[in-house]
Amino acid sequence: MSLSDVFNISGSGMSAQSVRLNTVASNIANAETVSSSIDQTYRARHPVFATVFNSQTGMGPSLFADQEQAGQGVQVQGVVESDAALQPRYEPDHPMANEEGYVFYPNVNVVEEMANMMAASRAYQTNVEIMNAAKTMLQRVLTLGQ
Repeated sequence: MSLSDVFNISGSGMSAQSVRLNTVASNIANAETVSSSIDQTYRARHPVFATVFNSQTGMGPSLFADQEQAGQGVQVQGVVESDAALQPRYEPDHPMANEEGYVFYPNVNVVEEMANMMAASRAYQTNVEIMNAAKTMLQRVLTLGQ
């Protein structure tokens, strides 16, 4: 693995955490939206990540046998909706209440989403620090010949 691969790996991690932050923001923004129907109610969304290996990128054999299965980054496989139960609440005076007086709230747990937001933010920051460290190392390598 060359030092320049670090930039690609960290960049893919930053991109993945950016998708995670966007889905968390969407979940929090829709946490208190209501609907009179189960079918129309917002459901929490979560990104699915997967590791990209050297063998998947077509980089071929490397000098070291273990590096063939070394990670080359992360990719977002997709964003899935949560299958947790929605929250029906009996609020007959609510304008969105159905015939029985129920409104349906999303299956978004705001505390869990805040924890996800902090974890994604820290992972993003860690990838930024890795890129900065690699940049510093490359700059020092360039000054070795002086």
